[in-house]
Order: sequence, then structure tokens, then C-alpha cells
Amino acid sequence: MATPKPEDRSYERKLENMSPFEIKNTLISLAEKDAQRSTSTYLNAGRGNPNWLLAIPREAFFMLGQFAISESRRKMYDEAVGISSSPLQDGHVSERFNAYLDTRKDEIGAKALRHIYTYMTETRKADPEELVFEWIDSILGDHYPTPPRILKYTEQITADYMRWAMGGSGDNTEFDLFATEGSTAGMCYIFDSLQANFLLNKGDKLALMTPCFTPYIEIPEMRRFDFDVINISANAVERDGYHDWQYPDSEIDKLRDPSVKALFITNPSNPPSVCLDPDVFNRIVDVVRKDNPNLMIITDDVYGTFIKEFKSLMYVLPYNTVCLYSFSKYFGATGWRVAAMAIERDRNVFDDSLAKLDDEKKALLNKRYASLAIDPSAIKFIDRVVADSRLVALNHTAGLSCPQQIQMSLFAGFGLLHKDALQPKLIELIHNRLDNLWSTTGFKLLPDPYRAGYYSEIDLMVWARKFYGDDFVKYLNDNYEPLDFVIRLADETAVVLLNGDGFDGPKWSVRASLANLDSDAYLKIGTAIRKMLEEYHTKYLATKK
Repeated sequence: MATPKPEDRSYERKLENMSPFEIKNTLISLAEKDAQRSTSTYLNAGRGNPNWLLAIPREAFFMLGQFAISESRRKMYDEAVGISSSPLQDGHVSERFNAYLDTRKDEIGAKALRHIYTYMTETRKADPEELVFEWIDSILGDHYPTPPRILKYTEQITADYMRWAMGGSGDNTEFDLFATEGSTAGMCYIFDSLQANFLLNKGDKLALMTPCFTPYIEIPEMRRFDFDVINISANAVERDGYHDWQYPDSEIDKLRDPSVKALFITNPSNPPSVCLDPDVFNRIVDVVRKDNPNLMIITDDVYGTFIKEFKSLMYVLPYNTVCLYSFSKYFGATGWRVAAMAIERDRNVFDDSLAKLDDEKKALLNKRYASLAIDPSAIKFIDRVVADSRLVALNHTAGLSCPQQIQMSLFAGFGLLHKDALQPKLIELIHNRLDNLWSTTGFKLLPDPYRAGYYSEIDLMVWARKFYGDDFVKYLNDNYEPLDFVIRLADETAVVLLNGDGFDGPKWSVRASLANLDSDAYLKIGTAIRKMLEEYHTKYLATKK
């Protein structure tokens, strides 16, 4: 891709048709060149990959792996080349495991394993032999995931963690979980299965709450799905000319139309990074109960753990909601690709909608899933999602790899048992960076209890109007493409941000990730943003002479 030149509006218009995640490669190239030719420091706040990780659950993972290897070596087929057997469940594996931890009791990984083991055996009443054997056999990756949906004890500890993380403490609702390769894989599986099971068909109305993670905007419009997308927008400027990134009643009321079959939400949002406030929650509940009781809600709540006492729709409207939660951000684990999909166990809109299909569609689905059960019609929707993830015929090889599931269970156990110490630290880390970013822009960041702060979406037109007036705003719109700002920022200051309109945000907004740079870097980024806005204003003043 050729390098754009400032004020090349035709080139910028072509770039605007691309995803911001693809445009970022051009911006990175510009920023790196600027850093090479100047004293600027290359700062990439584009993609939201955290620059931290949680070390202790990883230490527990590798220590558990060492014990598992010792168990496999109890029976050797060839010592010279290291061919050992799969671990054997002989009734004493938990004793050996506890003895192993005793020999390393001062190591942090052993303490973490002991803590999680005690929780599972005493609070969850897990059978010690079954638990330890699941851990060691799975961490070695020598068998297919069984059951494919999720391992038995991995489901239990992950469900307990999600109950806390998603705001269900004190709620007894039970959910079936499906372990997936990150929440994005789970999202692909959901869309596939909704269509394969005639719950969403081409041309059906799907509501999308925006601004939104760009791929979630693109997927429903693909020819394969071709849904009729209804945008529920939080872009309106509220509160004395500032964004609050909440959804007005008029937008939520679009859902009252029962022909809107599904609602997709990222909560907290991406990029505004704000969760739904109680008024919006209550409005959605009112819509479902009065006008659209069969609305299927898909919510991606990966950023929920960055808000104290976060509440997911999975605990507000459990009957209607499938929740996806990824461990990627909170645990600094994007490379692990571990997440869980949750659907209410006893009764949910997905299973009930399957039961209401006409006989012709039921017959087609019985044929689709005939290889899985004597009575295919009894297969729950979440188990159909698992099967569909491997085109049904390969259902026996479905499921997240066993080592990944064990790391996920250790993440979940550590996150749950250390929630009171861990969550405030991560929230503080993010908010310090957010405060630094805004402190040097000269813009005003209003207090907001619903702000996660993992990203910050800055609508430059809000500040252009407040600082320099409506005539300057008109000048910008008349003379520049919105993408010009992030291109200039990269080319002249070596700073990479993403264009907010690529997330269906305001045209002149930019997204900064607060996750992937150290705190001091955001002081420089804020300064660069303000400097760039002032340069546009200087050009504007020159036209008035």
C-alpha cells in the first residue's frame, strides 16, 4: 500500500472503506518513519493488547505441567527417547499431587495450586482423584477434550469466576459453558449456529449497539449472513455538549419491533469503554417483557472486569442472553485464546425457539444432527454450537484444547480467589493512564462511574467546537477527511491511534487504547493530540487573513 500524503483526500476516502485494524498498518509505517527521521518516540496506542500479564496463574500452570510429566513417567515405554504412557488414574494421584506441593510449598505457583485445589475440593466438593487427574491428563494434551463442550471441573471453576465477574453474586441461575478460542471465535460460532438452526435467516433484523468493535459490524453484513442491521447508536452528544456514550430511550425503543430478532452488545463498549447504565438496562428489560419477549441477546463482556460491581445482561435477562467472556484482557492473555460462552441451563430463548420451528425445518435439523444422538431434536442449542464449530461430522474432535482449558481454569480460580486484591489494582493501572492521556490534551474528562477506561474515544469535533467555534468545525469538514487526523498524527508525531468512525463512532473521533503502553506514554499522546488540533486551527486562521 502506498504511503498517503497529507491532504490527499481521494486516497483517504479509499482508506476509509477499510477496517481500522487494516488501516493501522499504514499508520504504523508512517509513525515508524517519523520516529526514524526525528526525535519523536514511536507510540502505538492502536490495538488493545495489554502490556501486562498475570504471572501467578501461569507459574501454577507450568508447575502443574512438571508434576503431570512426572506422572506420565511412572510408566515408560522407552526411556532412551522419552516415550512415556498417558497418566494413570490409580486412586493415589491426589496424594502424590499434595506431596509434590509440600516439597515446593514456598513457591508461589505451589501456593496458587493449593489454594485452587482446596477451593475445588472443599467448596465445590470435587472428587480429589477426578480433579487432579483432569488437570494432569489435560495439561499434557494427550486426549481430545471430553466432553467437547468443556471439561467437567474447568466448567465449574469458570462458572464460579464468571458469576462474580459478570455481576451474578448471590444469583443461583445456572449456565452451560462452552470453552472457545477467544470470544471472537465464540462469536463466529454463534452466528453460524443461529443461521444453521433457522433462528436467524438472511434478511432478518439484527440490532447492533454502536459504536462497536469493527468485526462485529462487518460480520452481519457479509453475504453469508446478509442480515438487516439496525443500528442502536450512542453517538449523540449529551450532558452540556459532552458524550456520555449511553443509549437514549428513542434508540432502545427500536427494539420494541418484534421483527427485530436479535440484539448484539459489547458491554462495556468498544471503543467508548462505557457499560450500560441502570436506565438503559431497565429500558431493555421493559422492551423484552412488554414487546419483544423472544429477542435473542448476544453480549460480549470482555471489559466488564474493569468496572467494579459490573452487571451483565446474562444476570438481568438470563432467558434471552448468551454471554461471551474472554480472559484475554484482564489476564494479559490474548495469545492464549481462552474464553467461555454461557447460556442459561434450564430454559432459554434459543432452545425454546428451536421447539417452535415448523415441522419442515425440524426435519432438516434432525437430519443435520442425526449422527450425534438417537433423538437429535433433544440436542440443546449450546451443544449444537459445539457440533457446528466442527461442521457436525467432526463433533468428536470439537472443543478448546485441553492445555488451554487448564490455563483458563487456573486463570478463573486465581481471579476468583484474589478478586478483592486484583481488580482494584488493574482498574487503577488503567485509570492512571486514562488520566494522563486527558490531562495533556487540555480536554475535560467528566467523572463517570460506568467508564471502564480500557479505551478512550475522543470526539475531536466536540473539542474543536468548544475551543474554536462552529466556523472552525465547518472548515474542518469542508477541507479534510476525518481520517486525515490519524494520518497526520502518525506522520508528524509518531503516534498511532485508530479512527473512531471505523467503529461506527463519530466521524472525527479517535480511539486510544489505554492497555498497551506505560503510563508516561499517554502524557505524550495527549500532547500530540492537542498539538495536532492546534495546527488545524492555525491553518484555519491563515484562511481568514
